[in-house]
Amino acid sequence: MTENLRAPYRYDIVGSFLRPAKLKHARAQLAAGEIDRAALTKVEDEYITDLVNKEKALGLHAVTDGEFRRSWWHLDFLWGLKGVAKYDYQQSYKFQGAKTRTDNAELAGKVAYNPDHPFFKAFEFTKRLAGDDAVAKQTIPSPTMLFRDNRSDNWPEFYDSRADYLADLAKAYRLTIKHFADLGCKYLQIDDTTWAFLISKLNASKDDPAAHAKYVQLAADAVTVINGALKDRPAGLTITTHICRGNFKSTFLFSGGYGPVAKYLAQLDYDGFFLEYDSDRAGDFSPLATIWNQRPDVRIVLGLITSKSGNLEDRAAIIQRIHEAAAHVPLANLCLSPQCGFASTEEGNILTEDQEWQKLKLIKDVADEVWN
Repeated sequence: MTENLRAPYRYDIVGSFLRPAKLKHARAQLAAGEIDRAALTKVEDEYITDLVNKEKALGLHAVTDGEFRRSWWHLDFLWGLKGVAKYDYQQSYKFQGAKTRTDNAELAGKVAYNPDHPFFKAFEFTKRLAGDDAVAKQTIPSPTMLFRDNRSDNWPEFYDSRADYLADLAKAYRLTIKHFADLGCKYLQIDDTTWAFLISKLNASKDDPAAHAKYVQLAADAVTVINGALKDRPAGLTITTHICRGNFKSTFLFSGGYGPVAKYLAQLDYDGFFLEYDSDRAGDFSPLATIWNQRPDVRIVLGLITSKSGNLEDRAAIIQRIHEAAAHVPLANLCLSPQCGFASTEEGNILTEDQEWQKLKLIKDVADEVWN
């Protein structure tokens, strides 16, 4: 396998795509009781098939189902674990300039692996569509996402210690990862907004020792749980992470460069990091050296092409930025992708499907020029 044909790929995708209007309509019909789940699945199958064909036609090595079967990038997966329940948060997540729906997940018992998780059947469908000429990439949220937004503050109801809770969470993910591998998954991406949350909180708490210590402990817990989930990973499975600053209707949650969390990221047993670098909110490239110095085999995927706007980036400017990053990490360790998915929730970002595909073509064209 050449260097350009191993995951994460020189030109890659984060995973989610804009939902077609007819798919959105079908989901609304299900919610209104006008169609049943089987009818919705038939529509999903149709549009996922069309999407995978388009991904392959573009020349992508990794293809996804666009997360077309999900409402949220993270909650649908969390709800599928044993010991996790759905509830109404009764307030919007704090995006800059937009209000979300109020769905959330909460700990309702001891968290555990679910062998009947619906994501397994969804992956099998995508893998069949990928065939032999592409790799079916599966995306799931990080186990750290169960730490946040009031989701497991009630762990003492079910566990004698926080360490026991974190161990169960890691085990649930470890078994989930193994089952994906048993189904033939070769490329898994774990999406995570916790590190961006910690960047914001660690910066804001510098002058408050007690608060700062709380977030340092949260970072340490995140390393423990993630590496516990990745422990004894199956051979032949590439696992990456995407670190997101929030993505809802082209808005965001968090700002700040990677400096405050770089030393923790360097401890994570991932094969690659998808890092957002589409705006000044991401800071400069210097923290990349901290990761690479500890993990010289890791690949860092530069999210230089924004998914939040339809405006197409300047090709020469993107190439220049790649070479700027290469001052901190060897060019051979770098790749290119959108900064995030195009629809982390079913609402989607504010651009058209044509603009979405133009951006993906630009990523491929730039990568072909830089690395070939």
